[in-house]
Amino acid sequence: QFGQIAAANALSDIYAMGGRPLFALNIVGFPINDLPKSILTEILQGGADKAAEAGIPIVGGHSVDDKEPKYGMVITGEVDESNMWKNSGAQIGDVLVLTKPLGTGVIATAIKKGVAPEESISAAVETMATLNKGAADALNGLDVHAVTDVTGFGLLGHLKEICQGSGVSAEIDFSDLEFLPHVRDLAESGIMAGGTRRNLDYVKKYVEFDSALSELDQLLAADAQTSGGLLISISEPDAQKYVKTFGSPAKIIGQIIQKESNLISLK
Repeated sequence: QFGQIAAANALSDIYAMGGRPLFALNIVGFPINDLPKSILTEILQGGADKAAEAGIPIVGGHSVDDKEPKYGMVITGEVDESNMWKNSGAQIGDVLVLTKPLGTGVIATAIKKGVAPEESISAAVETMATLNKGAADALNGLDVHAVTDVTGFGLLGHLKEICQGSGVSAEIDFSDLEFLPHVRDLAESGIMAGGTRRNLDYVKKYVEFDSALSELDQLLAADAQTSGGLLISISEPDAQKYVKTFGSPAKIIGQIIQKESNLISLK
């Protein structure tokens, strides 16, 4: 699963640009004298499984003896420049679609602390190991104006980049955000990824938060993601088509509006 998640995360940037991956290189750090080689074999097999799902070969890689296990991929892909999606270009009147639930940062932290419910672990692993290929393929032929994948900067951080690059603002309804099982309960007990607080501290100067939203709500909207979904700015009619075609968990979460003093309004 570790290998599958790392591979899905690496491939995501290609899909977020409307591109096609061509091949991959493995990057491995592993404590060869401290952990069984069978663990490394399983990690590499997970990456190979996702590469096969993406339809690409792994043509080589690099490995080093390291104090802790690390695994990632370098992906080479191609994209038609005339049809390349960017994290700019959002237009007033667009709606925003998010294709995966949020909360992987909270659950990953809970796993490290040994307090994550099994339901949360299973749901988080499933969503993180899911390629964004299907979400990207379902956008073909639709009126797409901007796309990014939601990863370490969290939803608010990546949406801020779209708004800043497009010269617009965005409105998000917190009640429309979908979270993985038990994320709020875990967060209320004090479980939060370290990067999430940094995300919120950085982005809050660009965001107007509704007074009804607690600090916990704000943090959850900034939760640092691993292998998160696509955040898509798309015309409203095509957004409705997309959500029906691609299905759950893709969901309309907000809209693009004329630029205001705050780039994002979270209500």
